Amino acid sequence: MTGVVVGAAIVRDGAVLAQQRSYPASDAGRWELPGGRVEPGESEKDAVLRECLEELGVRVRVGDRLGPDVRLGPGLVLRVYTARLDPPHARPHPHDHQAVRWLTASTVDSVDWLPADRVLLPALRPLLG
Repeated sequence: MTGVVVGAAIVRDGAVLAQQRSYPASDAGRWELPGGRVEPGESEKDAVLRECLEELGVRVRVGDRLGPDVRLGPGLVLRVYTARLDPPHARPHPHDHQAVRWLTASTVDSVDWLPADRVLLPALRPLLG
């Protein structure tokens, strides 16, 4: 059985929301899309909704899958979904992370992405206009 971690590519006004890890020490300071593990009995889209509320304090409307499955380790994959803030001008706050930042097409490469999230950048770029 494969475990699934979901990510949310939250896009607004040509920018995607990224969050900076606080832990573990090996990943602290690096950037990722919001998300987390799908719980037993939970759909992937419901996990995106829950994780955005827990990690950012915002509600989202979940869209389509984005990019390929990214293998995180034995029996674990990352699946990313597009998302929009609901309401559109909600203000995400980093509850478990150091910071959040909106990244545009010209700044998306300016942060140190975690390797799994970096794989998804080619699929993400068209959403940034």
